[in-house]
Amino acid sequence: MDMIIQGMADRLVKVPGVVGVLLGGSRARGEHRPGSDWDLGVYYRGELDLAALGELAGPGVEVAGPGGWGPWVNGGAWLQVEGVQVDWILRDLDRVERVWEDCTEGRYEVGMQAGHPLGFWSPCYAGEVALGKVLADPTGELAELRERAGVYPEALREALVAGTWEAGFLLAGAAKGAERGDALYVSLCLSRALGVLVQGVYAADRRWCLNEKGALAVAEGLGVVPEGFGAGVRALLGAPGGTAEELVATVGRARVLVEETVSALRGV
Repeated sequence: MDMIIQGMADRLVKVPGVVGVLLGGSRARGEHRPGSDWDLGVYYRGELDLAALGELAGPGVEVAGPGGWGPWVNGGAWLQVEGVQVDWILRDLDRVERVWEDCTEGRYEVGMQAGHPLGFWSPCYAGEVALGKVLADPTGELAELRERAGVYPEALREALVAGTWEAGFLLAGAAKGAERGDALYVSLCLSRALGVLVQGVYAADRRWCLNEKGALAVAEGLGVVPEGFGAGVRALLGAPGGTAEELVATVGRARVLVEETVSALRGV
């Protein structure tokens, strides 16, 4: 399968507009299982020849052009190769470069994106390159960017840790909703507040967070969190309660966990 994927990458870079191909996901990090997907980041610049991509993908495979899958997960295609899922994920290389420059200066965005309940955090673009494996890179641009992104920017670390202030702000709103017995609002506030904390935890450890999947399991194992962090998050999200009294108690416990975690992160 490795040879099939490499051959696919070699053909992809011959498509007009494609600059390079990078293997991402669990297979790039050596954390994959036998049936894990193959995620190929297809980095392009300018106008992309979608017709040529469609021919390469084969009959019956729909290729979504830039913006076809939303503002951040740009587009791509889902293929089946030898019974295994292979995903092409489009990435505008100029935009990735701009995001990287933002990261080095401590700036980031969080955008709405289908499939990302916590939102799409722009540093993911840089993290994908830093953690990925270059498969095809005729100009050497991807390899050069990967080398730069291999060092986590201190300015971004400081910004994401500082950004954990939002968790406390969300809980202040959740407290009012709890008094009204508004379970939906409280649950949404809790999940975002705790998700923001996880982003801060990753940053404090100088680790790229690519998405929400599996993020808590990693975060709770890092030395920057207070003892019982993971168990506390699971308890809060697993049973926030249905009555006003239960919700108020949950928000109170969440406030303690948030305060302890933010204090720990800022002391690292």
